[in-house]
Amino acid sequence: MCSIIEKTSLGWVGVSCSRDGLTGVILPQKTRQDVLEQLVSAGDSGDVRSTAYLQDFASRLKMYFEGKNVEFPDKLDYSGATELQKKVWEEARRIPYGKTSSYGEVAGKIGCRSARAVGQALGRNPFPVIVPCHRVIGSNGKLVGFAGGLKLKEQMLKLEKAI
Repeated sequence: MCSIIEKTSLGWVGVSCSRDGLTGVILPQKTRQDVLEQLVSAGDSGDVRSTAYLQDFASRLKMYFEGKNVEFPDKLDYSGATELQKKVWEEARRIPYGKTSSYGEVAGKIGCRSARAVGQALGRNPFPVIVPCHRVIGSNGKLVGFAGGLKLKEQMLKLEKAI
């Protein structure tokens, strides 16, 4: 496994990968140490080693947090994910920059009857920003449910001019 920690305009972020693709993204934290601790708790060795690929990804992530529309076509390592999680995450990846969708809309698009199940799958999303779960909102238009906190969800949607 390899990982990188970078400073962005919103704080320190981390990214880890395996041979099969990206394994996780740590959303902005106050300190580099906070990111390192989250990487280790997610199963990374804590030996921060960067590759050219991760440096490119980190650069795109920094640009995203500066408010730029950045593409993230990156391969994801879905090891350990359920079939429902994979479907939900792939559908969330289809939500365009600057747009939102509701949990119910995502559920309908993948043939799932439960918006709550979609919310639970997104709550376990290890790839925030790449799988833009922050773009999924309540059916009433309210911001609900985000592992990074609703303040960060709002900041990210404002960066994208989605709200």
